Amino acid sequence: MRRIIVLATRNAGKTGEMRALLSGRPVEVRDLGDFGPVPEVEEDGETFDDNAYKKSSWTARVLGFPALADDSGLTVEALGGLPGVHSARYGGPGLTDMERCRLLLEAMRGKTDRRAAFVCVLSLAVPGGPALTWEARCEGEILEEPRGENGFGYDPVFYYPPLGKSFAELSREEKNQVSHRGRALSEFVVEFAKVEKWLDRHLPVAERFPCAE
Repeated sequence: MRRIIVLATRNAGKTGEMRALLSGRPVEVRDLGDFGPVPEVEEDGETFDDNAYKKSSWTARVLGFPALADDSGLTVEALGGLPGVHSARYGGPGLTDMERCRLLLEAMRGKTDRRAAFVCVLSLAVPGGPALTWEARCEGEILEEPRGENGFGYDPVFYYPPLGKSFAELSREEKNQVSHRGRALSEFVVEFAKVEKWLDRHLPVAERFPCAE
């Protein structure tokens, strides 16, 4: 029997990555786009962990299914860890991904320390509240100019030295193997048998009633 897990996102890029990594598993992956209007949760946590749990717990309670959420972001050494938990809102609302990349490059102009890391915290919550958490990082550097056409977010300006490419120059398969989100989700996939047992313990069991004559 295929179990439904809802991804707490409307980001088609994230959904595609997660579905690819979970292919072949006894799970039906849906996202918020499959459920129409769903009230938004404010991502005002101080850490990636805070925001991931807020999203997964809220989605699970609203929709009644186990919900998987991630909070991811880019931390840059020379900027004191910014944009960090504000990565998706860096520079204010309404900016495109490329506009945020350009803003970041402007902030990095003249800086010799280009070290950066993508961080991902993955949270799987059930409607009753409990959750499981996974965390992963991917170390790299900030480029001087965007490179590549793939991916989304800050991928064009994040250089991954072991492969000699920006994240936006990697194929989806390459990125899934090394990215922060790919690593966190890979841990989730490896532990999926344990996750299923955990879900069985924490999800309500439907009651059966005889039909009235």
